[in-house]
Amino acid sequence: MTLRPATGDPVPAPFGRVIFTEGGKGGVGKTAFMTGLVGWFEARQIPYALLDLDTENQVRGSISQYFSKARKVNIHTPQSLQAVVEALAPETPIVLADMGAGSGHVAHQWFRSSHAQLREMGVAFTAVSVITPDPPSVESVLRWASELQRRVEYLIVKNALTSPPDFSHWEQNPKAEQFRQFFRPQEIEVEYRVEQFESLLRRFGVTVGQAADRKAPIRELHQASVVLRAQAYRRHLYAELDRGKGCLLI
Repeated sequence: MTLRPATGDPVPAPFGRVIFTEGGKGGVGKTAFMTGLVGWFEARQIPYALLDLDTENQVRGSISQYFSKARKVNIHTPQSLQAVVEALAPETPIVLADMGAGSGHVAHQWFRSSHAQLREMGVAFTAVSVITPDPPSVESVLRWASELQRRVEYLIVKNALTSPPDFSHWEQNPKAEQFRQFFRPQEIEVEYRVEQFESLLRRFGVTVGQAADRKAPIRELHQASVVLRAQAYRRHLYAELDRGKGCLLI
């Protein structure tokens, strides 16, 4: 990972913020996390726009499977990421954008060519970096940081896909330590979820919040034990997001 010093130029107060998942390694839980982030914004009555930049999954597996209001944008077109910024408006000062795997090249090129102008306009960016105990997920974060540098704020989401989770590659990797010291990311944790529960959510396109509120039209998800589990998962996630809200709000 190559680090470059800060420019020292003053940063204007942001009028809007784009929060996007880094479209690096697949299977780390980016979209699942974004469904929880959407629920957090709605629970706190914070207006936002929702964009689906996952071109690999047209519906199933993308944020559009969970929210029909998500606007599908083809990230591989020249106008794609400009559409992300155009979604910013006084009534929607926050844009949540879920990228699919393999979108790094396009996103990096766009940031190199457009970030300076957007920074002057007062657009702030937060890169959501989801890591798991799997070392390649950490390597993906470091590759993105080499490109994005200080153009964004970083939210590291430690997603526990095992119990107990082993994040030693993140915690002990010298390059990851360099990343933490240089960029000072906010770190939050997503606790381990029972696979049977996660499988039901994925299969039927249901969010944890919908399961917690008994709003899912699936009988299996109305069982008391499932509802209580969903409520506990949501409570933990929202507490973590409250702790990391500094890079989520304007």
